[in-house]
Amino acid sequence: MTTKQVRNLMRRIMAAFYAAAGVVHLTAPDAFLPIVPGWVPLPRDVVLATGVCEIAGGIGLLTQQFRVAAGIALAAYAVCVFPANIKHAFGGITVAGLPSSWWYHAPRLAMQPVLVWWALWCSGAVDWPWGRRE
Repeated sequence: MTTKQVRNLMRRIMAAFYAAAGVVHLTAPDAFLPIVPGWVPLPRDVVLATGVCEIAGGIGLLTQQFRVAAGIALAAYAVCVFPANIKHAFGGITVAGLPSSWWYHAPRLAMQPVLVWWALWCSGAVDWPWGRRE
């Protein structure tokens, strides 16, 4: 498989992942409220807005015109939701449908920088570590 083919596959996987996550945020926002940090205003509205952003980002990845912008936005999004992931991991909060052990939380926290890179790379915003942008 060429780098271009791998990038295309990874872009489609990420788009599907974010679109699915967005649907869950929109259809079950209350499930996410326990992990929203206390300093976030209007937490339910923020969860709903994140669902819209995830779906828009997923769609954007699949369009030539918005691909790079979507990748940058999804990378920023992954950074912005990191405090919720930390609260979930360290707060002993149970979320229905998600594991509560460190076998889940440790890899999830460790993979957050990879998720940021993945959004940037699969969108074509960066080409690191393989060289020039296509």
